[in-house]
Amino acid sequence: MSNFVNSIYKNQALIYKVFLYLLTTAIIVYLFPKGSKFKYEYSKGQPWQYENLYAPFDFAILKSEDEIAEEKEEIRNKHTPYYDFNEDIPKQVTNSLDAEINSVFSDSIIDRDGVRLIKFTRRTLDDLYKDGLLQEIKPFKSSRIVYLMKGNEAEEVVYSSIVKQDGLRSYINSKIEIAGLQKYENQLTELFFDIVQPNVSLNEELTRQDLQSKLNAISYTRGIVNQGSRIIARGEVIDGNKLGILNSLKKEYESKVWSSSSYYVVVFGYVLLVSLALLMLFLFIKKYRSDIFDNNTKVTFIFFNILFAVMMTVGVMKFNVKYVYVVPLCILPLTLKAFFDARLGLFAHVITVLILGFIVPNSYEYMFLQIIGGIVTILTVSELYKRANLFVSVGQITAIYIFAYFSFTIIQEGDLSEINYETFIIFLIGGFATLFVQPLIYAYEKLFALVSDMSLLELSDTNSKLLKELSNKAPGTFHHSLNVANLAEAAANEIGANSMLVRVGALYHDVGKMSNPTFFTENQTTSVNPHDELEPKESARIIINHVIHGIEIAKKHNLPDRLIDFIRTHHGTSLVFYFYKKEKQRLEGTDEEVNPEDFRYPGPEPFSKETAILMMSDSVEAASKSLKEPTATLIDNFVEKIIDKQMDEGQFLNADITFKEIQIIKKVLKRKLKNIYHLRIEYPE
Repeated sequence: MSNFVNSIYKNQALIYKVFLYLLTTAIIVYLFPKGSKFKYEYSKGQPWQYENLYAPFDFAILKSEDEIAEEKEEIRNKHTPYYDFNEDIPKQVTNSLDAEINSVFSDSIIDRDGVRLIKFTRRTLDDLYKDGLLQEIKPFKSSRIVYLMKGNEAEEVVYSSIVKQDGLRSYINSKIEIAGLQKYENQLTELFFDIVQPNVSLNEELTRQDLQSKLNAISYTRGIVNQGSRIIARGEVIDGNKLGILNSLKKEYESKVWSSSSYYVVVFGYVLLVSLALLMLFLFIKKYRSDIFDNNTKVTFIFFNILFAVMMTVGVMKFNVKYVYVVPLCILPLTLKAFFDARLGLFAHVITVLILGFIVPNSYEYMFLQIIGGIVTILTVSELYKRANLFVSVGQITAIYIFAYFSFTIIQEGDLSEINYETFIIFLIGGFATLFVQPLIYAYEKLFALVSDMSLLELSDTNSKLLKELSNKAPGTFHHSLNVANLAEAAANEIGANSMLVRVGALYHDVGKMSNPTFFTENQTTSVNPHDELEPKESARIIINHVIHGIEIAKKHNLPDRLIDFIRTHHGTSLVFYFYKKEKQRLEGTDEEVNPEDFRYPGPEPFSKETAILMMSDSVEAASKSLKEPTATLIDNFVEKIIDKQMDEGQFLNADITFKEIQIIKKVLKRKLKNIYHLRIEYPE
């Protein structure tokens, strides 16, 4: 039992990675839409690449969304509304007519033209209320037919025959003019406006129910394809009609495959594909990024980002699949490049796109656009901490998306008028969403305790608390660190290493000297050297301990592990050679032997290009102070001697740096030192 527990304890990191791998696979498969994948890929305007396709079963040809929308719109435009006709209002108006005439006209007018006026008003009211008076104004065409509900019967009438309240005055005036009663126009107009009431109103509920019943009656199919009939031949171009038939077959096929009986079989297939894709990422990290593979936090961070990208895409697809390009998928390579490197960022991006290709529509088009977008992201985004660079890169990424989509549309439709410009807006929104990467990186730094170039930029500020303390307690060391930072940054730029990281590492690499600043020559302002009173072994211990003190100070100030690595490795496992030689001289003629381990730094040796650059720059800069009368030739030999010695000691064996890159670094250091000492080439006399 104890052996089993010990085995688990020893392999807990690997067990955690396996658990993370299985959990990520399970979550992604769970998020996938519940539908099977059609086994053929096709696009409008492209030739059919497979063998002749025959219908495997009977299926209906579905109408496209545009066809259905057009049909619904036509029904709405042609729909006949229902109006209620109130038969009581005309009776009430007629009954009140005599009394109103007597109140409007004088007795003399009634005696002279009363009979004529009464006949005119009764005839006008009969005409007015034949089809009724409508108060509402609807934007119908005058020739349109409407239903007029009189009791339980619906009568078809022309909409223009119904008098509208806003046209009542002109209607009455025309009647008065025909009857030749213009001299009584004002009184008659007043009379009608006093007694007339609208008696026609829109029956909204009946109109809505009738419209809905007609919309529900729409057929979503336009024919049947019988089993065994040929759908499309090999090499035949997929036109609009063929595309509709293929889409119908695809939908029917997926609904048949994803049944209760085959549910677990299809899920198992998804599990195999997703696990295979994630396994490739795991193997890549293990083979080419072993330092990341050994760090569970970093592995968790990578898989979390992939899962986050899948969740965002699936969420948008559930809302509306046409907005799938709103998801800023290029945030994934941007983020991984900021924390790790471009190669890992691009590889993880491609794996994520391949996984999403199982569920998105037009998967080939989607994968092409997203992979091209990821490549452009990796190639264009450099120095993410510079905001202008991010805006320029996002503009380039968006332009590539638009250009690629434009090209696909031309190929598929063969007509510029078919381009959906709304998709361009979606790409622009996705581009703006990519700018969210900066606050996201900041959140990741706090959540996963990682460091990006933006944090390095903040740490490079010489007015920060720790560097300010270093400049006050050990001004000589602070000046030395600045010089080393300039040398290391120039060398890193030449070989394509992370110049920001190596510069910040150089600024902090000697913070441990604050514990005993006067024991280091650059901080000694008098001729008194405290080492003169110490044994060489004790002096070497103090010098060596500045590495340990530096690690303690860095952890106390919460510096990232990537910077602490520079403190640990900037001397590697080299000897404190001055005191080692001094001890050998002291023991000459005695039986005692010097133990080199008492004078050796604890290491480890540099394990990256950046830490190797710092070791070379630090050694060269510190030793250059011993040059009495430097010349160009002397500096060349001096740099060669120091770095060659480090190579002979095997300090760079784990640093993943080539001989060619070391030669380039030598040239940079020589040039920079010559500039510092204002040297020129020595010409022969």
